[in-house]
Amino acid sequence: MMTATSTSAPIGGHILQVETGLQQLMGDRGLYLQILRRFRQRYPDSGCDARKALDDGEPGHGQRIVHTLKGAAGMIGAQQVYVLAAQLEPLCAGPPASWSALLAQLEQALRGLIAVIDEILDGDPRQLLATQAPAATASAAQLPETRMLLLHLSRLLDEGDGAAIDVLEQSATVLAASLGVEVFQEVTEAAHQFDFETALATLRAAMA
Repeated sequence: MMTATSTSAPIGGHILQVETGLQQLMGDRGLYLQILRRFRQRYPDSGCDARKALDDGEPGHGQRIVHTLKGAAGMIGAQQVYVLAAQLEPLCAGPPASWSALLAQLEQALRGLIAVIDEILDGDPRQLLATQAPAATASAAQLPETRMLLLHLSRLLDEGDGAAIDVLEQSATVLAASLGVEVFQEVTEAAHQFDFETALATLRAAMA
C-alpha cells in the first residue's frame, strides 16, 4: 500500500518513502538497494517514452509504459510518482488536453525521484543497511515453500491470471532472493505489462 508515511528517510522523504519501500520487501534493505539501482537503470526516461508514444498516436503503448512505471514506483515507495502515474494511466486513451499537463507533472516528479535515488546510491549505503531484517533471510531459507510459491506463480502466469501481479508484489523478497533481482524484475515488468507469456518464459528459464 502507498499510504504509509516514512519516518526515517533523511532525504526527499515526500518523494521517496524508504520505509514504505522496505515494508514491501519485508525489511530487506540489501534487496531494496538493488531494486533502487535497477529502477535508476530502467525508468529515468519513462516519462519521455510515454510522451513520445502518446504523441505518435500509440495510446496503448503509452499506457503500458505508465502502468509499468506505476508498479515499479510502488515497489520502492515513490509515492509522488506512483500517484501521478495512477492518475495518468486511464487518461492516456483520451485527447492530449486530458493528459498533457499531468504527464508534465509526472516527468518533473520522476526527475526529482531520480535525483533522490542518485543521492542515496552515491552516498554511504551502510546507513540504509544498518538494520538488516532477519525475517527476509528466514523466508528465503524455506526452500520447499519457495518452490511451491514459484510453481503457484508459474501456474497463474500460464493461465494469464492477473493475481500473478499480486503474488509478485506480496512475495517480492522471497522471489527476488530465489530468482535473483534481475530476473525477478524482468518477470515483474513483463507481468505489469500483461505480457504473461514473456514473464512465464523468464520464470521457467530461471527455475530450470
